[in-house]
Amino acid sequence: MNPQASSRDGRGPQSESMSADQFGQTDFNRTVTLEMRDNLNSLYALADKLYRRNPREWRKAGMTDQAAAMTHLRQLIDTRRPPGGLSGLRDIQVLAVSLDPNYQGDRVAAFIFGLADTVIAAHNGKTRFYVSDILDGQRVYNAARNVEAAAWLLASRRDSAGNPLLLANEISGTAVNLSFEREFGAIIGRLDLIANLLGENSRRIGINYAQGLMFFNFLPVR
Repeated sequence: MNPQASSRDGRGPQSESMSADQFGQTDFNRTVTLEMRDNLNSLYALADKLYRRNPREWRKAGMTDQAAAMTHLRQLIDTRRPPGGLSGLRDIQVLAVSLDPNYQGDRVAAFIFGLADTVIAAHNGKTRFYVSDILDGQRVYNAARNVEAAAWLLASRRDSAGNPLLLANEISGTAVNLSFEREFGAIIGRLDLIANLLGENSRRIGINYAQGLMFFNFLPVR
């Protein structure tokens, strides 16, 4: 990644202030917690970009401006409460509706909520992780594939008139904007890394146990 680009967008490596709950986290728990934080931040960045290119969407929800729409979307994701009209639907169900040409609601809110809920569901419904948490690498891997599919559908789905359901990447004679593609790629990369680490983590537990038996030493008593 270009360090200059990172400094320009203000989204370089970020630490987290010390908190009491971190004493209940292993190094791996911290890694997954930061992965979740960064993935949600990427989704909020995508929402902001989509609203900028598709202001009609937040107007559908009766929001006064884009800032209000973003605040409302964050609240929905924090409480895992689907956008209006989608009550009872979760994760990939909301995602599917958001990309249905017949859907008349705020498509940006539904799309980003669906992605966020999919990623959170794959992490057992949590955004912070502790020693007692056990994650399934296959579910995290599946979430990465769902994000890939959603990115492709976002770029390819059209309405009955042949127009994109949502304007995203722009490639024309006067402009090239692939920022959406880069943000999706970052999310997919993080999810795949955690899925691979989860598989390695399970394998290392067995290896570490065996090594402990091999190199076990009795403790002195005098």
